[in-house]
Amino acid sequence: MKTKKLETDVLIIGGGTAGCFAAYTLGKEAGVSVLIAEKANIKRSGCLAAGVNALNAYITEGHVPQDYVDYAKKDAHGIVREDLLLSMSERLNHVTKVLDDLGLVILKDENGKYVARGNRNIKINGENIKSLLAEAAMAQENVTVLERVNITDYIIEENEVKGAWGFNIEENVFYDIRAKAILCATGGAAGLYRPNNPGFSRHKMWYSPFNTGAGFAMGILAGAEMTTFEMRFIALRCKDTIAPVGTIAQGVGAKQMNAHGEIYETKYGLTTSQRLYGTVTENREGRGPCYLKTDEISAAQEQDLYRAYLNMAPSQTLKWLEGSRGPASENVEIEGTEPYIVGGHTASGYWIDNGRRTTVKGLFAAGDVAGGCPQKYVTGALAEGEIAAESMTEYVKALKEKSKAVKEDAAVHKTETMIDTAAALKKKEYESHLLAQKNDSEDTFFITAEQLEEAMQKVMDQYAGGIATDYQYNEERLVIGKKRIGELLGMVDELKAKDMFELKDIYEVRERLIVCQTLIEHLRARKETRWHSFGENTDYPEESSKWLKYVNSKRKPDGETEIIFRELVTGGKVYECTDFTE
Repeated sequence: MKTKKLETDVLIIGGGTAGCFAAYTLGKEAGVSVLIAEKANIKRSGCLAAGVNALNAYITEGHVPQDYVDYAKKDAHGIVREDLLLSMSERLNHVTKVLDDLGLVILKDENGKYVARGNRNIKINGENIKSLLAEAAMAQENVTVLERVNITDYIIEENEVKGAWGFNIEENVFYDIRAKAILCATGGAAGLYRPNNPGFSRHKMWYSPFNTGAGFAMGILAGAEMTTFEMRFIALRCKDTIAPVGTIAQGVGAKQMNAHGEIYETKYGLTTSQRLYGTVTENREGRGPCYLKTDEISAAQEQDLYRAYLNMAPSQTLKWLEGSRGPASENVEIEGTEPYIVGGHTASGYWIDNGRRTTVKGLFAAGDVAGGCPQKYVTGALAEGEIAAESMTEYVKALKEKSKAVKEDAAVHKTETMIDTAAALKKKEYESHLLAQKNDSEDTFFITAEQLEEAMQKVMDQYAGGIATDYQYNEERLVIGKKRIGELLGMVDELKAKDMFELKDIYEVRERLIVCQTLIEHLRARKETRWHSFGENTDYPEESSKWLKYVNSKRKPDGETEIIFRELVTGGKVYECTDFTE
């Protein structure tokens, strides 16, 4: 592999929602160079690739940011960082105005006010939202975009980030990128569990299948503190297409109904996890299938649903039209997806302070990879990208001032030499997968990354609370799951790649396996059931006030996971960076 060595002030890993907006914000800072490393094409990457039809986090008229904090806290049954939620909520309307100015079509009424959808949402025509964000980031003079590059590891020296390593997925190029600060904006983790749809359609899922947990895995390997992985997210979706149900539930007021025609949603509760749990329970107890009751909506409402889903989930509209069974004539069947780890809907991710600093010096996190701040959605990810950008600006400028005052000495050169040696070893690791011999000179290998991924998904499905067990797990199952995931992770070194794209596949399954390990430890550590279905622990089936605390973790040098319990941040308290490693 050829080696390309790059230097930048700020490296943004992931050109999705948070990453693009952070770069756009940093574009205002003269003298601060910014490099975005994105493994796809930045105009159509991340969760917004296909567009969206609403902004689900907005402070509507008559409400204040604290209202949003209270809503998210209630939905998460108390396990949130109130300081992070408030700092995000205070910027929701500001970043929405920025999107409006960038050209996003936000629906307005006759008085020029945004059209609300419920108490916290506004309607948009958002097919081009990602391309707008990408173009805004790329237009900044100090921002450079590096596409088709897969970042796999941070460069860490004494708990301080120095850059990152990765490779081009189309060319034989090893990237050694040195940076003063890094923003992790890689999104959450999909593909850990066996999905609803098998075979060729297995990637028809709720969350972006290209979000592999890369940022989580890099942080775990670097010893960063993680939080609340046990609060998994399982989406309630339209059956087979896995299209969102919120547009139907909120847009036309459709209620959840079982096969007997009984409206069951109020029986279980109306938080996100309870809506899912009710559907799972009704099916398990023989009253399924379950539906959203839409057979009484008007023709105009049906047309509105057709248009709305064309903006974000065209397969649902096509299913209705091809079968000539629109929602006005047939209720919409619903089901749960497989579990995901995603900090945009739950509180799982990096443990950060209010400036979005992680516990590794110089490393910041925003969007779905950042923990403690659920229900952030699109605008919350933008807000966190902006907050992180402002914090990184201060950090980089302080670092530059410090370097002016301190002359380079032998210790600095020794560190550079150590990093260069480590870079050579990482490059050799990549090459070992590419150059390894085939099995008896045949065209097939012992095992492929795809086969290993399927084995991982089967283990997680059966032993760590997947669809097969109605999302339930217990200590015995988790212990078996931990053992088997460890065995699979040990097989990654044996994987072979014919080209750079297959090398990407190898590192993606490695990332998922590392996330699985941490997830299992979190599931074992919280000995209660606080979020039905999201964390259904049959050994401890009830919620307990003793567990009103954060379950955090940190990987130890021997590879084992240290569990850390932290008290809740409530009542106006704020975690500042002084609590973090300086």
